[in-house]
Amino acid sequence: MKLKSWVRITPTSVELNGRQLSVKETGSALLTELYRTYVNDYPKFFKMDELSKLGFIASELLLQNEQEAHSEQEDRAVVLFNRSGSICSDRKYQETIRHDDDFYPSPSIFVYTLPNIVTGEIAIRHHYYGETAFYVLSEYNQQLMDEVLVATFADDATTSAVTGWVDCETHDSFDAYLYIVEK
Repeated sequence: MKLKSWVRITPTSVELNGRQLSVKETGSALLTELYRTYVNDYPKFFKMDELSKLGFIASELLLQNEQEAHSEQEDRAVVLFNRSGSICSDRKYQETIRHDDDFYPSPSIFVYTLPNIVTGEIAIRHHYYGETAFYVLSEYNQQLMDEVLVATFADDATTSAVTGWVDCETHDSFDAYLYIVEK
């Protein structure tokens, strides 16, 4: 596999292919700042949970330099990993069903209690028709992640992947390291 480009987002910094991006905000406000500065054409962003926002923004920054970023690609997979699943949304949803006297299950929150929603958001936005998968690991494990990617590339139809780590424990505690690899 050949690394094509990468992006890293933490609550206080953004690095794209080794270059620090200038940002003013921190935490979840940083994601909104990045959206308004670099994307600003996908209003659904504001309905997403924090994990999806993080993965979406990281993928947008990563893919902006590709000419074919918004063209259909049947040969591109989206394979992401983390250790927290969708815990941020799970906690938020739990609050809507916790008390019998104040029971108001929210479908708009419930949909984000699946971490694979972020892979779907990326695939839909960029018209990728390859494999989409989200794996929850006990910890960051590059060797295991690489093994999954090798298995993904075993399919002759897959020639590249948007992949990496997208973890969001709270609105202000997150880490994304996404990269594009080619066969």
